[in-house]
Amino acid sequence: MAAFCRTAALLLQRTNTSPCSRIAARTYSSGGQFQYIIVDKKGEKQNVGFIQLNLPKALNALCDGLMTEMGQALDAFDEDKQIGAIVITGSDKAFAAGADIKEMQNRNFQECYAGNFLAHWNKVSLVRKPVIAAVNGFALGGGCELAMMCDIIYAGEKAQFAQPEILLGTIPGAGGTQRLTRAVGKSLAMELVLTGDRISAQEAKLAGLVSKVYPADQVVQEAIKCGEKIAGTSKLVCIMAKEAVNAAFELTLAEGNRMEKRLFHATFATDDRKEGMTAFVEKRKAAFTDK
Repeated sequence: MAAFCRTAALLLQRTNTSPCSRIAARTYSSGGQFQYIIVDKKGEKQNVGFIQLNLPKALNALCDGLMTEMGQALDAFDEDKQIGAIVITGSDKAFAAGADIKEMQNRNFQECYAGNFLAHWNKVSLVRKPVIAAVNGFALGGGCELAMMCDIIYAGEKAQFAQPEILLGTIPGAGGTQRLTRAVGKSLAMELVLTGDRISAQEAKLAGLVSKVYPADQVVQEAIKCGEKIAGTSKLVCIMAKEAVNAAFELTLAEGNRMEKRLFHATFATDDRKEGMTAFVEKRKAAFTDK
């Protein structure tokens, strides 16, 4: 355990190289210009948005520039009528090994509080379309928090999850204490946050943090396949379904059921609900128009 603690701390410290100042800009097929991420469209119908963190030498440290660019890419995909789901991934070695400690090291309370530090990281959780995290390697600290902001997590067999902020004299600041507790329960979340210990992909699946575990070389493609399956449904109704599921974490059971009923009734105002049920009765595949 002590060996892991040293390893986790080292991985977080490696972000101290301040990668945000060192990577040259690249232009990708989406038409946008990004320094820290690769943006593309995937799937047979090009209906899955794809974002890959692209700071491999820094184990995809989540610097401010990277998170800003990710927010821009997510906004673009959310507005793109062709896109039905979004996949976020990293490298084979690291989904993201934590935040950029260099950017945080000299901040004081006044700066953090007045500037609402890390608030824009929450953009991932505000996207209306479904977001799938494809996690290989390390998902530590902010990397684990980023994965948990997504709606579905697929993990490679060697993926590792942890919230090791305690080893740096701080606590998670991008939802780690809140989303992890909701995903795995108080006892395990408390243990992980207070010790900095890691859990494997298999342990994460058993705990409810991860949906599925795949061989490392298949996890990204499987996430894209899931995105294609989601994108093949009504995009409009899919947004309603995501809203209803997310409400379960915020509302009482009675309030959540009332909201679900309202959204269920609302689907009857859509062309896609009529098409879906008609196609079922006629024993054919539905042709959704997202209306």
